[in-house]
Parts: sequence; structure tokens; C-alpha cells
Amino acid sequence: MSTHNLCCIGYITQDKIVTPKSTVNMPGGTSFYFAHAIKHLSVDDFLLVTALADSDMGVVEDIKKEGIDVKVLPSTHSVCFENIYGNNQNERTQRVTAKADPFTVEGLQDINAQIIHLGSLLADDFSLDVIKYLSQKALLSVDVQGFLRKVEHNDVLPVDWPEKKEALKHIHILKANEAEMEVLTGCTEPREAALLIADWGVKEVLLTLGDKGSLIYSNGQFYEIPAYPALHIVDATGCGDTYMVGYLYMRNKGVSYQEAGCYAAAMCTLKLQSHGPFSGSKEAIKKVIGSL
Repeated sequence: MSTHNLCCIGYITQDKIVTPKSTVNMPGGTSFYFAHAIKHLSVDDFLLVTALADSDMGVVEDIKKEGIDVKVLPSTHSVCFENIYGNNQNERTQRVTAKADPFTVEGLQDINAQIIHLGSLLADDFSLDVIKYLSQKALLSVDVQGFLRKVEHNDVLPVDWPEKKEALKHIHILKANEAEMEVLTGCTEPREAALLIADWGVKEVLLTLGDKGSLIYSNGQFYEIPAYPALHIVDATGCGDTYMVGYLYMRNKGVSYQEAGCYAAAMCTLKLQSHGPFSGSKEAIKKVIGSL
């Protein structure tokens, strides 16, 4: 059974993105943004694991045409999200109109990779058993966003993660934005929050702070990552996922936390400037990094 360098597990969603200027229907979800971003970095050893309804399988076919290895698990429904943005792109209201079947240990038996990233969208996507099981197979990376969201009457509400202290012992890399950091730790100060998350067992803590850049904490050291200015902001959906692609891609190559963080931040800046997934190039990323 072959081992991939990177693997992302998560749902491809059917998204309705509403902004003051437009309404767009398109596929989404961490795994969708991850797969489409990674192809621009010419990673040949990446596996996407997803679950969606048969009727939405065309999205997977499109990803496969890009030369990406995809494993699809059966699900009765696809996850359907509505993202409603106001004039401030950092604030959004979310609704979920359909959910997919949870990922299970049985369904993930034959997944092997050096780094596995869980693109969680909702609190019950990945059980504690799945987290423990996958952490024995790979360095486990998690975007905390989904674990802090539950659905009530189609509305997405912020909640704490009841099993966090047990789960975080098994998670090597954790990403949270400013709002998620507060829900998870109760801290409003990023350095304080990072230290607490590290105390709970996470080895690499990534906190994305919008236009204030990002903060990485690992091995007792903080790394401050700048936010590269965007020429214009078109679409913030998938920015956090794009950050993780850049970070994990570079960490897998063995570069420093600082360098990986800067690469991730530069990819985010390029992603902000267009609709849909990251579509830039390695050259464009280097140019953004060189601009500061």
C-alpha cells in the first residue's frame, strides 16, 4: 500500500456564496480548496479523501482530470452550505441545508500518508476515534473550524469542542483564526492562546489573524508571519484552507516554520484576489513574498 506525502480528508460541499454584489453557486469545502490549490504547486503525491452524493460526482471527475488522486466514500447526501457575507469579508453568516455521512475508521483503513490534514466543516465530521486512529498513521493536521460549529435548524452556531483536551493530544498541527482561538481557549491574546493550545498537546500552533498576519508557535518559540497586502479583495472563502496548503506543502519539504508561514500567507493574498480556489503559481507566490 503506497504512502502519500500529503492527504486531505474532508467533504466537498455544494456552496451558495452571497455577497452584497452577487450570489454564486459553486463547489466548496476544505478538501475542494485544498485539492485545487495543491495542483498549482505541482505536488504529485497527494491524495484527496472525500464523501459526497452520487449526483455531485462531476466535481470529483473534474479534480481527477487535473491529475489528482481521489478516494470517494459513499454518502447519501452532500454537505450544502450557504455563506452570507456583509460588506466586511471577515464576517459571515452560515447555514447548512444538508449533511453528509460521518467519516469512519472502517472507511479510512487503507489511507497512508506522511501528513494527513482533516478539513473539518461541522462538529460531527470526525469522531475522537477517527482522530486517534489517524494520528497513529501520520502527522495529523487539523483546521479547528468545523469542530467549533454545530447546526441547529439549518443555522451554524459557534460552540466549544467538548472533547478538545482529549483530541488535541493526538493533533500535531492545529490552525485556528482569531474567533476560533477565542472559542477554543477563552483567550483574546494570540500568544496566550497559542501557549494554552500547546499545553494541551499540539506541537505546531497556527493562528491566522486576518490583516494582522499570523502567529506560529512551536518548540517554545513564536514566529510572526506578515500579512501581504492584497491589491483588491474579491472572495475570502477558502482562504484558511489555502493557508494550510502552503504551510503543509512547505513543512513537508522540511523548511522552517517562518518560511512555511510566509509561503502560506502569500498564497492567501493571491487567493483573496479572485473567486474560487487558489489559481496562482509558484512564481506569483515568490513575487508576493519578495514584495515586503
